[in-house]
Amino acid sequence: MRVSDIYKTGGRSLSFEIFPPKKDSDLDNIDETLDVLCELKPDFISVTFGAGGSSNCNKTIKLAQKIKEKYKVEPVVHLTCLHYDRAEIDCFAHALKEAGVENVLALRGDHRDDIPMKNDFLYSSDLAKYLSEKYDFCVLGACYPECHPESDGMVDEIKHLKAKVNAGAEILISQLFFDNDAFFSFREKCEIADINVPILPGIMPVVKAAQIRRMVSMCNATFPERFQRIIDRYEDNKEALFDAGMSYALSQIIDLLVSDTAGIHLYTMNDPRIARRICEGIKNIV
Repeated sequence: MRVSDIYKTGGRSLSFEIFPPKKDSDLDNIDETLDVLCELKPDFISVTFGAGGSSNCNKTIKLAQKIKEKYKVEPVVHLTCLHYDRAEIDCFAHALKEAGVENVLALRGDHRDDIPMKNDFLYSSDLAKYLSEKYDFCVLGACYPECHPESDGMVDEIKHLKAKVNAGAEILISQLFFDNDAFFSFREKCEIADINVPILPGIMPVVKAAQIRRMVSMCNATFPERFQRIIDRYEDNKEALFDAGMSYALSQIIDLLVSDTAGIHLYTMNDPRIARRICEGIKNIV
């Protein structure tokens, strides 16, 4: 199923992101998280993929197949392009087709000093265009409500996002953010720019102070004062930080759901506790 079909009749989605475990032996252990997530009958689950060659791709495809065949949930596979040429992307695309994957999140990927760049795909819009024209995938794209760290500003951000949609991205999933007003402002700018595809807000519950600071430094998200107070108060108390962070994320999600968003996309970090708490908190309102 193409996940873009969800929105054609005005529907909205609930989706999750997980990542393949580093060790093949840990693939079975992810069932605990998937068991919890799939109780809520998500519309899709995205599976991350980074630079590093076929072994990384194989783990991603194997997990995507498990999601589709065992749990009967549609997988969306992340595909990066900065370190791959056309022949390698073709190889990945054929492997995805053989596995029954119909939905791909087209990403540029981060610069890696240990892996050489290729010149075929410099931007995610290049990959979106290539996949849309050559293959019958539903192509999704990423967006940044507070600008990509390499962006020259919001005007530049919207310009490149428009190009990505014109290249074939049918759905946009946002990077994590902690200030809903930032997302609403970004969504309004997209509407003004005639970017008329579903934009899914991405929410990451904070459970570890060090982890969230690392993520924020990578994705350019800001800390609202209310969120900063949670970090300052509870960063040395793991359980208190978990509870407060989950409550904050749930308040974000409820606000987004009552504000006519196209859906919610949750970054679960493969943690069944996070999955369970979120599912319990929103099961009656999604």
